[in-house]
Amino acid sequence: MYDVIVLYRRPADPVAFDRHYVSTHVPLVRAMPLLTDFTWGPVVDAPADGFYYVARMSYATSEDAATSLGSPEGAAAVADLDEFAGAGVEILNVAVADRE
Repeated sequence: MYDVIVLYRRPADPVAFDRHYVSTHVPLVRAMPLLTDFTWGPVVDAPADGFYYVARMSYATSEDAATSLGSPEGAAAVADLDEFAGAGVEILNVAVADRE
């Protein structure tokens, strides 16, 4: 399994961020091919200068993640970051370890 974790910095206008994220960005991400799971939510009790939202996109393999992000749907989701994530994002690529 392979995860792409996106950490969104606290926006200047949280209400506008939330509105755009839910109504526009989430549907764009869900349209990406090969995505096996997508979860997201606000960071609880984050400091004012910390992260605001965290998203996790899961894939079967790193190759699937690369294909998904390189697809037209993936390109649309990445381009959409300019529309609402002006405070910045951090992206982590995680090779999920077997827990057994």
